[in-house]
Amino acid sequence: MADNTEAAARRREVAMLLRDLSWTIHRRVPEVTGVDPLTSTDLAVLKHVLEAPGLTVTELSRRVALKQSNASAAVRTLTDRGLVTRESSQSDRRISRLFPTDRALAQDEAISDAWAGPIRKALAGLDERESAALEEAAQALQALNSLLRSDQSS
Repeated sequence: MADNTEAAARRREVAMLLRDLSWTIHRRVPEVTGVDPLTSTDLAVLKHVLEAPGLTVTELSRRVALKQSNASAAVRTLTDRGLVTRESSQSDRRISRLFPTDRALAQDEAISDAWAGPIRKALAGLDERESAALEEAAQALQALNSLLRSDQSS
């Protein structure tokens, strides 16, 4: 019984640490060369549209964990800046699907680098043992990310 309690406490500690880490990363609004400054929400929305072209605003709001009105506002900003387009669905003209523009596609690598750059810099500051532990955990973190994303899209 004590093992289960200790394991539950460790899982809670890891969950809280991952939450704090994600919040820290999310608050760091990266500067993207060639793109006018965007909020972290706008960048997160853009990254999801780049990863999964053809999403609806409803699907997008679930994936990014935003209220639909906030997701719509971010999409409007990105549309106004020429980074996202809305196209009517072939099967139902009332539904709009979101697609990255050529400009957004051209900036995709810069956007990815902007998000990952500060993290890569911090990773370089870890000692060898810490770095190796994170590399070992990469597969488990990817599995966790996949589970969390599948929960958001249901």
